[in-house]
Amino acid sequence: MMEKNAKIYVAGHRGMVGSAIVRELERQGYTNLVTRTHKELDLTRQDAVEDFFEKERPEYVFHPAGKVGGIEANQSALADFMYENMMMAMNVMHSAYKTGVKKLEFLGSSCIYPRMAPQPMPESCLLTSELEKTNEGYALAKISGLKYCEFLNRQYGTDFISVMPTNLYGPNDNYHPEHSHVLPALIRRFHEAKESGAPSVTCWGDGSPLREFLYVDDLANLCVFLMNNYSGNETVNAGSGKELTIKELTELVAKVIGYEGEIKWDTTRPNGTPRKLLDVSKAKALGWTYKTELEDGIRLSYDDFLHNPIRAER
Repeated sequence: MMEKNAKIYVAGHRGMVGSAIVRELERQGYTNLVTRTHKELDLTRQDAVEDFFEKERPEYVFHPAGKVGGIEANQSALADFMYENMMMAMNVMHSAYKTGVKKLEFLGSSCIYPRMAPQPMPESCLLTSELEKTNEGYALAKISGLKYCEFLNRQYGTDFISVMPTNLYGPNDNYHPEHSHVLPALIRRFHEAKESGAPSVTCWGDGSPLREFLYVDDLANLCVFLMNNYSGNETVNAGSGKELTIKELTELVAKVIGYEGEIKWDTTRPNGTPRKLLDVSKAKALGWTYKTELEDGIRLSYDDFLHNPIRAER
């Protein structure tokens, strides 16, 4: 168990996941949190990361930092997504091992699993067949990160664990029109359509893919729970265990925002993976389940969007 006054470093604390982990740690009474902005510490620079760990000597590390984006961003910048995420993971974990960090938690993404993985996807299906090509660079970096956790444990006896979240959403999400994930992109699109009185909104694909979503504060709760209750080489899936079609999701977002126009589908655009549901039985067996239902979470996210103009612009 992490002591309430233990020195805890949260990498990427300004991102959606990092900020949620900081909120959850503070909510649970942890008082000695260490953070650095990207400007203060570039995690892709090995020398800078080594200096930081030597000087600060954190006892526990959460590593949700990363370069993230939707289908279009991933497809157009495979090299950048691979390089930046790989360097961050290797630098943080190597320095954590070198300076004797008690425990580290690495966060990946469900895109690490094969494109045609069995559904729901168990942790054990990792590396059993080929990845989805549109985000292969990001996936390979995250797979390398969780494997490095495992290999450090095996070779050096560290206590490094990894968590694989499903699609996340919530406060501090990225609502950029080109570089955001599906749910925040829909929130922005339907909000703007409602404001401008647009008669219709056109979405990508045909609406048939199935997706699962987890509210980011629920993930943060699981991250702290696992840090205190789980050790092991295999990753732990983080999700709700529930899924809906993209068509159902768009209708739900439109309902929450109050958009009453027509929803059209551009079937010349890619759908992405047909289904991505995580098998969350492992987290359940450890004693954890999600709390926030999707419609409630979308309401909270929309409220954050409305009161966070900087996020909405970027």
